Amino acid sequence: MSQRVYIFDTTLRDGEQVPGCQLTTEEKIVVAKQLEKLGVDVIEAGFPVSSPGDFRSVVEISKAVKEPTICALSRAVQSDIDAAADALQYAKRGRIHTGIGSSDIHIQHKFNTTREKIIERAIDATKYARKRIEDVEFYCEDAGRADLTFLAQLVEAVIGAGATVVNIPDTTGYCLPEEYGAKIRYIFENVKNVHKATISIHCHNDLGLATANALAGIREGARQVEVTVNGIGERAGNTSLEEVVMALQVHKELGLETGITAPMIYPTSQLVSKMMRMPIQANKAIVGRNAFAHSSGIHQDGFLKNSLNYEIMNPQDVGVDKSDIVLTARSGRHALKHRLELLGYSFEQTILNDVYRRFLDVADVKKEVNDGDLVELARTVEVA
Repeated sequence: MSQRVYIFDTTLRDGEQVPGCQLTTEEKIVVAKQLEKLGVDVIEAGFPVSSPGDFRSVVEISKAVKEPTICALSRAVQSDIDAAADALQYAKRGRIHTGIGSSDIHIQHKFNTTREKIIERAIDATKYARKRIEDVEFYCEDAGRADLTFLAQLVEAVIGAGATVVNIPDTTGYCLPEEYGAKIRYIFENVKNVHKATISIHCHNDLGLATANALAGIREGARQVEVTVNGIGERAGNTSLEEVVMALQVHKELGLETGITAPMIYPTSQLVSKMMRMPIQANKAIVGRNAFAHSSGIHQDGFLKNSLNYEIMNPQDVGVDKSDIVLTARSGRHALKHRLELLGYSFEQTILNDVYRRFLDVADVKKEVNDGDLVELARTVEVA
């Protein structure tokens, strides 16, 4: 089994579904070119049948980006598939991503049909898409809540109809990691033709488990993971690109790798945040403002002795300049001494103790003590 995990980025499709995050075609091209620099394997550029703007965006991204596969979403409807194929006409490598609901909830309450009819529609859509383009991905929507036996039958049917990739999405973010991993394992163990296609995973974050579920699926054999930059997306968001990539990079014992240029992660995160007007929470893993910041005295002391005490990756690995020692009322003498020395001040221990007492007085009033405050403290001590 391949040890390469392919990164399918849906920032410009699922990520753009966040209210207020819509981009113009020109803005999407900027993001797509950045994703190409980042090294993603597939860019899901839009849902062409949904609007003239989305159709144009897929066309223009197909022209502007050459290395990644360009993917267009469709429902299991011929007119959708035609729109997707037409929008991809300029793509060096194009893919149609079509599909239908696979859970009984969707089958009964969204499509008002039967399992048998769903399989018929899935086969027809896959065969029709293959007539328009060679690379066809089929999504089994709401697979997270689907009956396992039926899900396996559906996967086997669409692979038999020509699907090159089959997506097993936890559309509602319902699954627990062991449950989702078991679904992927079941598919590999019960779908006879499973090795004729790539199994892909697409997890949502409604219970905060998207990354955990994605990693569980990868460990069970899925070799494509569908992600967004900063984890943006419908409702609580999608699996975060940066989290999956760095989890695989940190855990080298898994023997898995991606084609992502990791130092491009932070610049890409910042670009997407700015262009989509979607602030990044301070404690967001990998790319948040506090991801490499230390404010507790115990942590600061350990970090200054050896960064491995409190950091499992170097900030430069993901494109962040350096770690940050944030001085607060919780900081200790070691951190204060370190920062003062960076500013050019060195004191004997007895004087440093006095500076530290004064520092705490300031820190109790201000939430964060900056370099200007420290310079003023140091000069006061020198004058005294």
